[in-house]
Amino acid sequence: MSAPISPRPTAAFVGASWLALFVGAITYVSGLWNAQMALNEKGYYFTLLMYGLFAAVSLQKSVRDRLEGVKVTGIYFGLCWISLLLSVLLLTIGLWNATLAPSEKGFYAMSFVLSLFAAVAVQKNVRDVALADEHNPPVAMSKE
Repeated sequence: MSAPISPRPTAAFVGASWLALFVGAITYVSGLWNAQMALNEKGYYFTLLMYGLFAAVSLQKSVRDRLEGVKVTGIYFGLCWISLLLSVLLLTIGLWNATLAPSEKGFYAMSFVLSLFAAVAVQKNVRDVALADEHNPPVAMSKE
């Protein structure tokens, strides 16, 4: 069974995806940098961002692999789902119990979710571009 060929994503979508990832992650990290919280709390929230980004990309890759007929074990697929949900749950619990203003809690939650969504879009774009390049290699220009 051959996988359907994905069209190359537009440059605008690729750029918007990368921009959303950078805006979300940099906003989240700059908020941590400027936060009036203990270093261990900053480390907790930073680790959640990194864990969430990795889990989101791993899950997206696993879903795509399965759609393309690439073997993905059930254990790995389940761990991807558990990791993504756990990162969101741990962020929720951390923010719920944090002594932050509601607007700060919303700031962290929204930049976290934006980063996760953008990481999935970036990973999809990277894979779509690679697939398009594989099936449509660039044509060499003749020297005249």
